[in-house]
Amino acid sequence: MNIANFIQFLATLFWLAFVGLLVLVAVRAARQRPTKPFGTLVIITVAVAVLLTLVGAGLVFIEPYESGVVITILSEGGMRPEPLSAGLHWIVPFVERVERYPISRQTYTMARTATEGEVYGDDSVESRTADGQRIFVDASVIYAIDPAKVLDVHRTWQKRYDSDLVRPQARGIVRDVVSQYRVEEAVSTKRFEMSNLITENLRKKLAENGLILVDFVMRDITFTEEYAQSIEQKQIAEQQALQAKFVVEQKRQEAEQARQVAQGQADAAVIAAKGEAEARLIQAEAEAKALEYIANVLRQNPLLLQYEYIQRLSPNVSVMLLPNDNPFLLPLPTPQP
Repeated sequence: MNIANFIQFLATLFWLAFVGLLVLVAVRAARQRPTKPFGTLVIITVAVAVLLTLVGAGLVFIEPYESGVVITILSEGGMRPEPLSAGLHWIVPFVERVERYPISRQTYTMARTATEGEVYGDDSVESRTADGQRIFVDASVIYAIDPAKVLDVHRTWQKRYDSDLVRPQARGIVRDVVSQYRVEEAVSTKRFEMSNLITENLRKKLAENGLILVDFVMRDITFTEEYAQSIEQKQIAEQQALQAKFVVEQKRQEAEQARQVAQGQADAAVIAAKGEAEARLIQAEAEAKALEYIANVLRQNPLLLQYEYIQRLSPNVSVMLLPNDNPFLLPLPTPQP
C-alpha cells in the first residue's frame, strides 16, 4: 500500500468515525441526555476527514510499470503537457484526474483455438496466398506503449489501442504479406522471410501511433481440409515416385554390374588368348631356332643322320645276318648336302 492509498484509508476511517459520532449524538439527544461534549469531537473529526480526503485525492502514486496522463481543466487541450512518471505526484483535487497506462510489454494473440486468443473462438487470420489457397495464421503481437508518446495514445486511442489499433493493423498486414507468396513458400522455404516482412511493416505502423513493437510471433499456419488432403496425396505420390526411382536405379546398377562382369570376362578371354598366342609364337620361334641349329649340325656332320636312324631302329633289332654279296634289305638314308 502506497502513501496515497494509506491517506485515503485514514480519511475513510475518520468519515466512519464522524458518522458514528453523529449517530451517538442523535441517540443521546433522543434520550434527552447532554450532547454538548461531543460537539467539539464531531467538528474535529469532520475537519480531519475533509483534510485527509483532500490530501488523499491530490496524491497520486504511479507504479514503475505505469505512466500517468493528467486530465485537467486548468490546461489548454484538457491534459497536462507532460505525463506522470513513476513515483508520488500531486494533482489538484476534484479538478484533475489521472488516467494510467501500462508501459510494460503486452501481448495480443490471435489463435484458432477458442481459449488461447484475446477474442474467444477462432480468431486466426484467414488469408489467401498468391496462388489462391486459403490459409489460417495463428500469431501473437508483443508490444509496449512508448512512454514518450503516451499522451498521443490517450488522445487518439484511449484504452482501445489493443482492439482498435493492434488487432486490425496486424490482421491487415498479415493478409497483405501472405498474398505475395505461394502456399508452398508460405509454409516452408520463405516462411521466415514472410514473418520478417510482416514484422517490419507492423513495426512502422505501430510506431506511427505511439506503440513499440517488441516482436511478431507467427505461431502456426494451417490449411483447409481439402488442401490438407491434397498435400497428403501429393506426399504419397512423391513417395511412390521416389520408390519407383529407387527400383529403376537398383535395376540400372544391377545391369551395370552385369555389364562390368561381362566386360571383365571378355577382357580376361582377350588376355588369355593374347597370352596363348604369345606362347605359341615363342614356341614357334624356339622350334625354328632348334631346326636351324639341327640343320647347321647336319651340314657339319652328314653321317649323324644315319647314326640317328640306326639308333632308332636298334631297340627292335636283335640280330641281323646278311650274305656278303647281298645288298641291304632297307636302303639307308642318304644325307643331303
